[in-house]
Amino acid sequence: MSVAFRRESDEEHKEPKFELPLPPGPNLVTARGRAMIDARVTALGVAIEQERDDAAREVLKRELRYWNTRQTTAILAPLPDGDEVAFGTRVTFRMNGKERQIDIVGSDEAAPATGKIAFTAPLAHAMIGAGAGEQLDYNGVPDAIEIVAVARAEGEPEA
Repeated sequence: MSVAFRRESDEEHKEPKFELPLPPGPNLVTARGRAMIDARVTALGVAIEQERDDAAREVLKRELRYWNTRQTTAILAPLPDGDEVAFGTRVTFRMNGKERQIDIVGSDEAAPATGKIAFTAPLAHAMIGAGAGEQLDYNGVPDAIEIVAVARAEGEPEA
């Protein structure tokens, strides 16, 4: 029989479902980030139990596998001392004449629109290890960043 007359199942035409990609490198988290991951795992477990549609449940299970992996591999970063820019710090800096404030956090907690950037971001890399008053080169521009102040990020416990 010719292939042209063969009825193919719908399954043959679907794109394969790959696992959600994990960010490279260690899974450093703040205390707030760890709590966020734990809450996400719990919420997904509840959603899977309540979901009646098989396809939607499979999507939720895929997402749960991602968050279970992130939960298992999470490494709680040591609390920063607040004297220099590090993971878990809030940095006030001046760049291009504008003063801004960011928190340096883990990959899953990052939300640039709200001022939380991943420790793996180029801006964070440029700042890590610097203290208040330092001028830093960034993106090929000398003295592009001035560190104004460094403190623990919001939500991080005091020592």
